[in-house]
Order: sequence, then C-alpha cells, then structure tokens
Amino acid sequence: MLKLIAFDCDGVLFDSRAANIAFYNAILQQFGLPPLTPIAVEYVHSHTVFASLEYLFRDYPDLDAVRQFARTLDYHPFIPMMVEEPYLREFLEFLRPNFVSALATNRSTTTRAVLKYHRLEEHFDLVISALDVSRPKPDPESFWRILNHFGLEPQEAIYIGDSRVDEEFARNAGVPLVAYRNPELQANYHLDSFAGAPALISALSAGKTGAP
Repeated sequence: MLKLIAFDCDGVLFDSRAANIAFYNAILQQFGLPPLTPIAVEYVHSHTVFASLEYLFRDYPDLDAVRQFARTLDYHPFIPMMVEEPYLREFLEFLRPNFVSALATNRSTTTRAVLKYHRLEEHFDLVISALDVSRPKPDPESFWRILNHFGLEPQEAIYIGDSRVDEEFARNAGVPLVAYRNPELQANYHLDSFAGAPALISALSAGKTGAP
C-alpha cells in the first residue's frame, strides 16, 4: 500500500530555472566568463552546486576561489524568482493525514531557506538535502535514509521528479517514478499538473497500477 510521497525540489515544487540561471550567471560574471549555455542550464538544474561549479569551471585554474565566492554569495535575492507550481499546495494538503511526505533534493544550503520563504516547511515530514548525505542523487542514499526514517519499503513509496538524474535516482532506490512534466523520462507514471495528482494517488492507493 502506498504510504510515502517524496518530491524533488527544482522543477517539481518550483519552476526555478530563472533563479538558477541568475545565480550561476552571477558567479560566471564575477570571474569574467560568459553566461550559461542551454546545455549548462540543464546540468545545473539537476545537480548539486558543488558538481555544477566543477562542471562550469572545469577549465578555470582556481576552482577554490570560485567555491569560496559561491559560498559567500547571498542566495536570498534569487529565492523570489522561484515560482511555486500550480496546485502544489492543494496537493500537499490532500496528502494529509493519510500519507507521509518527504523532500529529496540536490540543493544544499539553500533548501530550508527556500521552503521557509515559500511557507512550505510544515508540508514535509522529512527533508533530505545534499548536505545530509555523503553521496547525493542519483545515488540512492537519500531515499534509503527516507525509507529507514519511516520504516517503509520501496514499494510503499513513489518519487516525483523531472530530470534524468531523478529517473536514475528512483531506479537506483527501487522506487516507482512519477515523471513531472517530462514525457521523455522512463517512468512508471507521468503527471502534467498537480491538479491531477490526487486522482493518481487515489488510484495507486486502491491498487490500480495502471493509474493515469
């Protein structure tokens, strides 16, 4: 029986591309480099800040200076650029009290600030960021920690994600994936809007594995 609904953050809870682009472009500009390419945008959307900096500055001679600047760059001005997905809040409220909810994200120091600003903290029973694990997504450590916390098995959970990293993450954890607004992912289920999420959860809870 389905008991746990877990979410990715960027691209699922929020349309955060504008915020991420502005953040990484500010770092690139500081070191005299051109702004993000479309390919780089896709990369930073789903990877940790540490991996993203290594990717963006792979040919730069002083990566330590880049990391130091990124640590001191205040992310708070970028948080208002993150747009909450339509019907998300209604779906999170629908899950109470019959399901537990969790967040597994490759965000790090900004995770809780983002949830606090958007007043979503109380909607998640557990939050696992890249700072809470030794191996971030797509390694399954984050999801295994979530399952152990609630004493659940993989078949009692689903993960809602939007990227190839999420696809690999769910597969590594042995958890069914709900692909959010990304029909290209190999997923158990696809969801175009959180408006349809309650029907999906109700169908899965009733054991209808062929849910829409």
